[in-house]
Amino acid sequence: MASLAHRNARPARARRKRAGHSPLYAPLLLLAGVLAVGAAYVAYVLWPRWPEAPVARDAPSLPVVIAGTAFNIEPAAIRQAVQRRPGTQDRIDLAYLWPSLIPPDPAQKVTAGAPVDPNERLFVTIQSGELSLPPMERVQTIYPRYLADAPLASPPGLTVRGFRDGTAYQDEELVFETQAPEHFLARCSRKGVINSGSCLLERRIGDADVTIRFPRDWLSDWQSVAAGIDKLMARLHPQP
Repeated sequence: MASLAHRNARPARARRKRAGHSPLYAPLLLLAGVLAVGAAYVAYVLWPRWPEAPVARDAPSLPVVIAGTAFNIEPAAIRQAVQRRPGTQDRIDLAYLWPSLIPPDPAQKVTAGAPVDPNERLFVTIQSGELSLPPMERVQTIYPRYLADAPLASPPGLTVRGFRDGTAYQDEELVFETQAPEHFLARCSRKGVINSGSCLLERRIGDADVTIRFPRDWLSDWQSVAAGIDKLMARLHPQP
């Protein structure tokens, strides 16, 4: 009888073992879940979407983040309609009337017969500066190897140093405030027969580079230019 009971118990244990889950069941289920989530994410990213409609030019200032730095920007100042939206962007291009620092009137259309007067506008580009050196580091480590030896004639309070011919910066000059170069520092093209030259002034805010372009002729009143740029920067990036 004991032998018969023992024989009957073995098939029962075998049936229970076959009915239980395999030890590989849980890992396979987890892997399947991970793959499903990954496939859903890829489909979401690659799924075609309609582009967002640009914000109206007369809307209030937009919160825009570039390279992790927050800016407040009037839509009317944004030159490209595709950039006229809030949120994170790689780059944004702006224009302001000088010296009022207000955005241009959209009713005044730019045509071939009525081009923009460069002496009436200040142009601003904001983009990531994570892959470039800050302006003052360039002054200390890169520019000296290309500069000519003697300074050039300059307006009072400014120092002008020319770049040597045959270098990457030929036909340009480095212009900076003598007592505070970090406050006013620009690279300016030399005046030519056709053009009167322009200047690029850079500021680093966080990891974002702000490049401001203005006519070289404005250097004759560079203090007003510096004050206007300070005012505009405070508007674009208010300090807490």
